[in-house]
Amino acid sequence: MLFWILVAVLTAVVAVILLYPLLRGARAVDDTRAGEAAVYRDQLRELDRDLAGGLISAEEADYARAEIGRRLITVSVAPVTDRKVTKHYRLSEAFVLLMLPVVGLCLYILVGRPDLPSQPLEARLENPGNDMAILVAKAERHLAQSPDDGRGWEVLAPIYFNTMRLAEAETAYRNAIRLLGPSAALLDGLAETLMATSNGVVTEDARKVLEQSLQLQPDNPKASFYLALGMEQAGQAAEAKAAFEALAKQSPADAPWMPLVAEHIAKNGGGQAPGNPMQADVASAESMNAGDRQQMIEGMVESLDAKLTEDPNNLEGWLRLVRSYVVLKDKDRAVGALKRGLAAFPTSSEQGKQLLALARELDIATEGTTE
Repeated sequence: MLFWILVAVLTAVVAVILLYPLLRGARAVDDTRAGEAAVYRDQLRELDRDLAGGLISAEEADYARAEIGRRLITVSVAPVTDRKVTKHYRLSEAFVLLMLPVVGLCLYILVGRPDLPSQPLEARLENPGNDMAILVAKAERHLAQSPDDGRGWEVLAPIYFNTMRLAEAETAYRNAIRLLGPSAALLDGLAETLMATSNGVVTEDARKVLEQSLQLQPDNPKASFYLALGMEQAGQAAEAKAAFEALAKQSPADAPWMPLVAEHIAKNGGGQAPGNPMQADVASAESMNAGDRQQMIEGMVESLDAKLTEDPNNLEGWLRLVRSYVVLKDKDRAVGALKRGLAAFPTSSEQGKQLLALARELDIATEGTTE
């Protein structure tokens, strides 16, 4: 019942807002005619005073009185055009008062859910379904009651990170590490949170966390990459290049992070190619001259493009292709690859969101790609 009362009140408010200009316009017309009539009456009184004072003759007074009287009658009687305007106002008012509620009710019946029972917060917490906000609220309430549940903090930490609640994410990761013990996954998550808080900079705290992660898992590519990135940000180009090259050597040939590693090697003075190179190709590329190396890179990217045309259901491939075209300074083809990737993975999907995130990272225009 409360819902229908609110609907009625909102409908009345909207009707008043829409009717106000119409009522104001009608009153403005009436006020204008009344003002003109008052002016003509004042002129008649002034005419009588002039006749009594001998300023004008009786014949002149009669002529002027007739003209003023004609004008007074004209403004006192609403003309046909005004009656049409008034009729227009009345029709508009009737439309607003009658059709607005009827149209709104019909739309609600068509697209609304009048049969859906109300769900207080307590009921939604008990049965959250796919509502992420309710799931998070339920987890938070559980952890408020059981703050020593390490698994709960472990589950909640990446959710906080993905929704950019970075302070809560850091707290959750630190609680999970404290309660469950350090692991590479938790330490990497904490390091990424610290870097996100500092706008992508590998801070000293993040570096220490990454080094701890690498001690637990020496072949951890994520920690190795971020540590090399920290060297690059510190201006240590030679050390960063060596670290990125070491990561490339220990990574599988088809690893999804290889294009990014290749880009940073090139950025720090190396000659590794983008795309998805085999390790033998990388070694041979280093011994080539600039022209041959560029030709080899373009051939590898074209090969990847052709494979994705045949089998577009490959997110990592699209990520590599977009990044490779950017490395080749071919923004048009990068945008084209992004659009084709989004055709395979819509923007509403998690894969599509990853493609859009990459586009923002590489400063690729996304106009027309989110439709």
